[in-house]
Amino acid sequence: MTTHPLHPVLQHLHAGRWNAAHDLVQHDGSMLAAWLHGILHLQEGDLEDAENWYDRAARHFRSRGTLAEEIAALEAALAASESPASQERP
Repeated sequence: MTTHPLHPVLQHLHAGRWNAAHDLVQHDGSMLAAWLHGILHLQEGDLEDAENWYDRAARHFRSRGTLAEEIAALEAALAASESPASQERP
């Protein structure tokens, strides 16, 4: 099983390497990447950009959880996207 391409972004985020995380996330056009991009701007305190990226991810910015809750929810979504059941073809 391969890891999700966003895992390195999360590793940088958890290690406090915001610039490295931001540089990587910009190369992924997925909805999960848009959400993670929004989380990065939320962490940075740039709420205007965070809201823009949440909108791109079809997430409700104003009803979001705490930063820790958002990161945990994104990690759960990544894990679900990697599960064998999510990769089965009909």
